[in-house]
Amino acid sequence: MLYVITGPPGAGKSSWIRAHATARDIVIDLDLMALAMAGPGASDHDHSPELLRVVYRARQAAVHEAEQLVDRVDVYLIHTMPQAKALARYRRLRARIVVVDPGEAVVRQRVADMRQPEMQAVVTRWYRAHREGQSRAVTGQASRDW
Repeated sequence: MLYVITGPPGAGKSSWIRAHATARDIVIDLDLMALAMAGPGASDHDHSPELLRVVYRARQAAVHEAEQLVDRVDVYLIHTMPQAKALARYRRLRARIVVVDPGEAVVRQRVADMRQPEMQAVVTRWYRAHREGQSRAVTGQASRDW
């Protein structure tokens, strides 16, 4: 089964996966991939453009390979704001789309406390798309204690 975990930055997508995935499952999380590819002491969320270039390519390859395996293992893919083309592909794969959203006020506070200021713009875009019907909350899943 393919699980596509979506939601704004700071919503708790990675925490949701940690609560549901097992050691045998495949997890594709851009931030975890970036940490694995970055040098010692790298930030959890503030990645250089050079690192992101490499990580995005690796993520594309990982998604392509994992899509071939969804009938044998569970695959958890974080995709913050999937566009129509990606959503159509996920539907063809019979993915379960899980929206993790503890609420805009909570998300904005988490981003203010723990992320770079530019991420507030991503939060704004996510909630604007959400309000316009481009995505619907599937779960009000609470994430870890912040």
